[in-house]
Amino acid sequence: MSRETSREMSCDAPAETPHSGADYEALIHFLYRAPVGLAQTTLDGAVEMVNPMASNLLMPVAPSAALDNMFTVLDGLVPDLRARVEAWAGPSGVIVDGLRLPLPSARKAPNAVQVLSLSLMKLDPERLMFMVADATLEVQREKDTLSRRLRSAARTDALTRMPNRDAVREEVGRLMALRPADGACFAVLLLNADRFRQVNDNLGQALGDELLVHMGERIRGALRPPSDHFDPLGRGGQLAARIGGDEFVVVLDGMRSREDAERVAARLLEAVARPYLIDGHDVVCGASLGLAWGAGAAATPDEVLRDAGIAMVEAKRAGGGRQCLFEQGMRERAARRAGIEGELRQALLEDQLFVVYQPVVGMLPDGGIDHAAGVEALVRWRHPQRGVVPPLEFIGVAEESGLIGALGDFVLERACRDFLDWRARLGEQAPRLVAVNLSRAQLSQQGWIAHVARILHDTGMPAAALQLEITESLAAQDQDVQQRLHELKALGIKLALDDFGTGYSSLSSLHLLPVDTVKIDRSFVSQADTSHHHQVLIEATVKVAQSLGMQTVAEGIETPSQAGVVRSHSCTKAQGYFYSRPLASSDLLAWLAERQGMAS
Repeated sequence: MSRETSREMSCDAPAETPHSGADYEALIHFLYRAPVGLAQTTLDGAVEMVNPMASNLLMPVAPSAALDNMFTVLDGLVPDLRARVEAWAGPSGVIVDGLRLPLPSARKAPNAVQVLSLSLMKLDPERLMFMVADATLEVQREKDTLSRRLRSAARTDALTRMPNRDAVREEVGRLMALRPADGACFAVLLLNADRFRQVNDNLGQALGDELLVHMGERIRGALRPPSDHFDPLGRGGQLAARIGGDEFVVVLDGMRSREDAERVAARLLEAVARPYLIDGHDVVCGASLGLAWGAGAAATPDEVLRDAGIAMVEAKRAGGGRQCLFEQGMRERAARRAGIEGELRQALLEDQLFVVYQPVVGMLPDGGIDHAAGVEALVRWRHPQRGVVPPLEFIGVAEESGLIGALGDFVLERACRDFLDWRARLGEQAPRLVAVNLSRAQLSQQGWIAHVARILHDTGMPAAALQLEITESLAAQDQDVQQRLHELKALGIKLALDDFGTGYSSLSSLHLLPVDTVKIDRSFVSQADTSHHHQVLIEATVKVAQSLGMQTVAEGIETPSQAGVVRSHSCTKAQGYFYSRPLASSDLLAWLAERQGMAS
């Protein structure tokens, strides 16, 4: 019998007691069959007993294949092990517990032990017990678990705990690779919150984040009955994800018809649009939805998402709170808008924009015309290659791209400076009021009221001579907008309600809006001389406005008969091509001089 083998089977014989022989045999049997390596040593590491499992695990790392001293065997793996034992002051206890010992790579043959787990216990003042186990599979399982967790984290949105854009790309790519024999298709639905920026600006980022979490829950809840289990990785035929900001995506698999996907889209929009109660605030924040049916002409998952996003923008352009199905023509229009956006950004930097002014005339009681009552400032774009670009081609793009705020600020400052120039040139014969259109982007911008105050101060513009015009639909939407309007009024600025009759207000609620002037929309004025119904509407608007101390402006007058109708109903002012087209600043001065010369 070899020295190691005899040591494996030996240990100090216990004193003679009843059943001591049987107990000893049971102990030896246990040590021999134990699934972990066990080695009993003296305090200096000399081996007194080692079982077969310990021999198998330690022999490959033992110098000269000798297991005489455990400190010597393990010195290459745990050089400070002897120092740890010497530093242990107690008579007994656990010195090392589950220490992982990666084996040298040279010894890592296929299926060989790669990692050992070492524990060391002091049995009494004179003996140590080493416990060694193969930790290779356990370490591999831990690595696999960590890898899965990292992969899941990389595919999960940190805020909502929903899958993220990477997960959507993966799922759409999988569906694009499939060719279902039954003709089933997939759909990608992209939702974007319609008013999230305003909510975030007015209530703060923390409440904005909470709103996004609630929106995500609403979306997931609308995809399944409450009893269904939602698989966050989307393996149940549907995936709901947040792909960034205030955008969410739903991927539907196995759809039999486009109508089925549209019904799901309608359910999602309805769920998201319901009011939210967040930290005591009632928040309304609907969404616009773009639907891409299958891959279509898209070659990659990113292109499918792009198509759904293009359709979503079309839904927003149509008024928001609705769904829109992607069509190939939308991609071309989106490319044109993207080109216009890039050129418009350059135009803002290179002074390609300029302002023209359309006269607003006063209706005098004696039947005369006050040509210096005011003007409305309108932006134009002189493109270096295409000449003057019609506003219909770029105003919508400016609103969608977020450039409308910068564009509006340019018009505001230019109009104030031009107004002061007219006064210097014409004195009392200069226009008494300049009107500038106001956008939601400007009203929503933090610190914008102070910005307006700085423009008034820097230009010397009298606040009472500036009129800011806001659309009826915007003025009537929420209390936040009306609060900003009151702040503008506090500066002394006049406010006008533009396009009255096309939005959400009514004559009965006109008194709730902090405006000085009501501008009657051209859609009423254009039929004033042919439709009794429209005449009644104009008359009613004028009377209600007058009772509230407000002035009225009839927009879009193009014929003498239309001018006669609005005058007969005591409209305060009028505007339209019948009086003048929009004019450059120098042309406006000439127009005023000509009209005033005729009057004299």
